[in-house]
Amino acid sequence: MDDSQIIQLYFERSEEAIDKTKIKYGNFCFCIANNILKSKEDAEECESDAYLRVWNAIPPQKPSMLKSYLGKIVRNLALQRYEYYSAQKRNTELEIAFSELEECIVGLKGVEGQYDADDLGRSVNCFLHTIDRESRIIFVRRYWFTDSIKEIAVRFEISESKVKSSLFRTRNKLKVYLQKGGFMA
Repeated sequence: MDDSQIIQLYFERSEEAIDKTKIKYGNFCFCIANNILKSKEDAEECESDAYLRVWNAIPPQKPSMLKSYLGKIVRNLALQRYEYYSAQKRNTELEIAFSELEECIVGLKGVEGQYDADDLGRSVNCFLHTIDRESRIIFVRRYWFTDSIKEIAVRFEISESKVKSSLFRTRNKLKVYLQKGGFMA
């Protein structure tokens, strides 16, 4: 079943919409949440919560890309849960990934020292289209899906040092891109 048919089921308020969404995108959602939370139970809860959020949002919203829409919801739910639990337990892989990326965005300027996250997101997306496909995929796997260096190396059948090197170069290019775009002091 394609996305437009699934979305139509949501508009008809058919509970089958959730079942079809889970069949088509369940593994995708679980993977995103589990990479962030490192807990099967918490990832499953985030996945279920995402289906409820989609149910409540459609209608009136009508996403053009259901997979991306769902992925963003799951990721945000997982990050919220991570923040909630972070005082009690640590997800070092997520912390490491965020600290790596932080060096690119330290010193962002804007109104009262803060740039609109949407503007920054659009700029990062534009930047990603300026780099080669392999670097882009490695970057997204690391900082959006929070895959470990080892997982990325295995996935693409390359060495861990090549992954680290690619990420380092891409972060440096991102920093320069953001500086040229006026995001950094």
